Amino acid sequence: MTGARYDYAELLMGDDELIDAVRAGDTGAFATLYTRHDDAARRLARQLVRADAEVDDVVSETFARVLGILQRGGGPRDGFRPYLLSTVRNVVYDRYRGERRQVVTDDIESLDHGEPFVDPAVEGLERSLIAQAFLSLPERWQSVLWHTEIEGAKPAEVAPLLGISANSVAALAYRAREGLRQAYLQMHLAGGASESCRPALDRLGAYVRDGLAKRDTAVVDRHLDGCADCRAVYAELMDVNLGLRGVIAPLLAGPGAAGYLASLSAAPFASPWSRLPRRQRQAAAAGAAVAATAAAAAVA
Repeated sequence: MTGARYDYAELLMGDDELIDAVRAGDTGAFATLYTRHDDAARRLARQLVRADAEVDDVVSETFARVLGILQRGGGPRDGFRPYLLSTVRNVVYDRYRGERRQVVTDDIESLDHGEPFVDPAVEGLERSLIAQAFLSLPERWQSVLWHTEIEGAKPAEVAPLLGISANSVAALAYRAREGLRQAYLQMHLAGGASESCRPALDRLGAYVRDGLAKRDTAVVDRHLDGCADCRAVYAELMDVNLGLRGVIAPLLAGPGAAGYLASLSAAPFASPWSRLPRRQRQAAAAGAAVAATAAAAAVA
């Protein structure tokens, strides 16, 4: 399907399949992405702008921008939600800079001459080890960690977005957490860890899982007793969620990340389709298809 006519089979497709379909010219697939993720985009936009009309404008521009990027072959292969939220943040920044450039002033030096916008709330986060470790993971792992560990969604809620079963989501999330821990440890080792720390750091991933033999566990125990640096690494490995929420969420979603996540906690994640009767699902799908077509025209 290449037009805006809606295909209900697309409701069963994962976001990655829908992204591929959009790149192939299927705006109906983008309608499904729009319906799945519109609420999340609005939640973040409400943290970054005040008026409801501004929220609508930001969300519309965000989806139009993402659609244009996908149609040109860019954008994510997986992980549509975090990419979309990053785009919301960028759209708000661009609007803010545009307003600054339009201010009438006699002070030429105070004008914005197009310098890159630097958000002090997230500046430097990309250099943190947890961020480097997360961004080194496959997009599929990043996506499942975003939904389960950062947004706190249950496997059954994430399953439609990934196009797999709830059990498969749980297994994928486990592998992704382990992959993140190993990547994080490798970042520490590559960063010049002391030679005396390396034997403990090499074992720390298995130590966190209680997967070491008694002798190796005792070796790590003794080292942690006397090494504050490795105790800090151990604490971070034990609470991956804290690092993801405290670093990755604001890195991708900007300073509105905390409010965005709080809004999800107040109203638990749920697929919009699971909450609607069949007729309303059909009506919503048709409306999303119209929105996708309008977005396509906006970026054409």
